[in-house]
Amino acid sequence: MAGDGFGGFATRETLAKTGVGFLVAAVLLYLVATGLGIDQLAETLADAKLRWVAVACVSTLVCLGCWAKAWQVVLREVDIEVPFGQLVVTYFAATFANYVTPLGQAGGEPFIAYVLSRDTGASYEDSLASVVTADLLNLLPFFTFAAGGLSFLLLRAELPEATRPLAFGLLALAVGVPAIAVSGWWFREKVRGGVVRLVAPVARRTSRLSVEGVRERIDDLYTAFGRIAQDPAALVEAVFFAYVGWVFFALPLYFAGLALELPVDPLLMLFIVPASTLAGLTPSPGGLVGVEVALVGLLVALTPVGAAAAFAIALVYRVASYWFALAVGGGAALLVVGRS
Repeated sequence: MAGDGFGGFATRETLAKTGVGFLVAAVLLYLVATGLGIDQLAETLADAKLRWVAVACVSTLVCLGCWAKAWQVVLREVDIEVPFGQLVVTYFAATFANYVTPLGQAGGEPFIAYVLSRDTGASYEDSLASVVTADLLNLLPFFTFAAGGLSFLLLRAELPEATRPLAFGLLALAVGVPAIAVSGWWFREKVRGGVVRLVAPVARRTSRLSVEGVRERIDDLYTAFGRIAQDPAALVEAVFFAYVGWVFFALPLYFAGLALELPVDPLLMLFIVPASTLAGLTPSPGGLVGVEVALVGLLVALTPVGAAAAFAIALVYRVASYWFALAVGGGAALLVVGRS
């Protein structure tokens, strides 16, 4: 099953689109570097302290390990027991799938649900519900840190006009996503009815889909969500690891500044990292170009660095938080495919 899930992700068409996405992103990044002054950028990067780059990479490993632990806690609540060492490998493989998928967060969840159902014998619905729940818990620190960083900037009256769209975007997410999640649970009967009505016309035209089957899958998903919510202590433990993971997710930006002797105020990271993450919704693998450009704009607006220096910080940060995770995740994906 896992092999089918990853095979469906790694089709020739998907790989071709991903390759084109990386190529276009590389060209755009080169154009941005040229426009900002590629000689000055190269000079700044040449003086980077590699020990801080290494520390930033370790921070990324700790971040993903904490998020994998949060997943393990949630999985345990639906009687899916997976050794932590095995789950970390699977989580890194899912991260790889997410990071090469345009718009992000679209490839990893179905893949890991297939892997978990194959490795543990659990149902796909239980596995998927656990994965989705853990991902939602991992979003809570995003909203908290974004709100904290935004409050810090507002108190210091340091929110330039150019950054206000991102601030409003964070505010909309902070309110909208939890509202949608809560509404989906409280009005689950209406949600199920709406999905069934959408599926019914398709089901009448194919034997591969049935209304009853869809209804049963939705009920199984909600049952799994209900089981997870019954243990507050486990939820607190999962949220704890989610928050610790987010701290280590943001720290590579601070270490990137140290590597280039252009330190970034740690409190600013609470706003800059979540705000730049919104740019990851650009239609490129891992939000390439969008995240880097957003980081440059935010750093120039909120710190006393020039555009070229800000781009250097952004590149070092992305080496540690994206490219390093991509390389490790790619190796993990090969292990998972071989294991299947």
